[in-house]
Amino acid sequence: MHWKRTLWILWAANFSVTAGMSLVVPFLPLYIETMGVHRLSAIEHWSGWIFSAQFVTSFVFQPIWGSFADRHGRKPMLLRAGFGMGIVTALMGLVTAPWQLLALRLLNGVFSGFISMGVSLQASITPNEHSGRALGTLQTGAVAGSLIGPLVGGALAETVGYSSVFYLTGVMLVIASLIVAFFVRETRPEKTTQERKGGTDWRALRLLLPVFAASVVTQAGMMSIEPIVTIYAKTIYHGRHLAIIAGLVVATSGIANLIGAPAFGRLGDRIGQRKVLTIALIMAAITYVPQALATGIPMLLAGRFLLGLFIGGMIPSLNVLVKKLAPKRIQATAFGMNSAALFLGNFIGPLIGSTVAAAYSIKAVFFVTMTILILNAVVFVWNRGLDAAMPEESMD
Repeated sequence: MHWKRTLWILWAANFSVTAGMSLVVPFLPLYIETMGVHRLSAIEHWSGWIFSAQFVTSFVFQPIWGSFADRHGRKPMLLRAGFGMGIVTALMGLVTAPWQLLALRLLNGVFSGFISMGVSLQASITPNEHSGRALGTLQTGAVAGSLIGPLVGGALAETVGYSSVFYLTGVMLVIASLIVAFFVRETRPEKTTQERKGGTDWRALRLLLPVFAASVVTQAGMMSIEPIVTIYAKTIYHGRHLAIIAGLVVATSGIANLIGAPAFGRLGDRIGQRKVLTIALIMAAITYVPQALATGIPMLLAGRFLLGLFIGGMIPSLNVLVKKLAPKRIQATAFGMNSAALFLGNFIGPLIGSTVAAAYSIKAVFFVTMTILILNAVVFVWNRGLDAAMPEESMD
């Protein structure tokens, strides 16, 4: 089937993009230090802004590129994102000052959107009854890349140097774009005269506002603890090989995500995405309890694994809701808006986590995040209008 073939092609492309983009994460502060910044507080300041910069511009431009995709096709937008980010990332290997790296990260955010446009393209060609399975599987490509990227990036930085890793990342993004260019076909239906003349009807997206809000909250909840979980691991582990243990703590939830995403995607196809999303939110919230009460690494790892398992059920379910609720003429715009919501969650989540940790304690972050996820689940329990609003042929 055409949609299955495209799924695995996009899986490979998504893997290349996320693996490439995450190659640079482990050594970003060290790279900044090579530019003459040696004071720890200054390195932390630049690292925070440089890391977050891409999320800011991505948040602004995702809906814009989605609107372009509705008018001109999703494949051109995939190529725009891949080649654009590839060139900009390669240029990062030539910088000589932190402000130059900051400027390029901001520019990279302007070109971003490969993953969200890949999801939009896959959603547009996948039958409704298989959409949960397909989008859940597609997510595992991005997750696998984000897991492998930091491990490989750290090793490469030590062997070939920081700048070379940026060049390699650029090459990987270009390769992903070439995969799409040569192997992905997009068949676009003929538009009516009214659709060609009209712009985006933003009022048609009002029904999706609860979904966009859930994307912000879900991503913020996940990211609130991610930047400081290694520090938390250090407080309960006093043995040898701390770096390896810290890496394992971070990676465990991602490994579980590889299992949870396709499994919950299939379950959503059978019982409904809103039900799956509600279950995943509640169960993910519960997994923060053993993490907060952990007195050793085994309990923390168990909590992180269960969290990753249920987190895997959230993003695919949200994407399927976008597919089913958005009018086809503005579906790519809707995915762009949802992607912007995820980027916003990526941005504010670490701010929430660091603020709560500084004011109270790291353990408090777990309970705050748990509360946020439960409140989000309550919204979906009561919001049965999402089921009623779905077209009859796509009802679960």
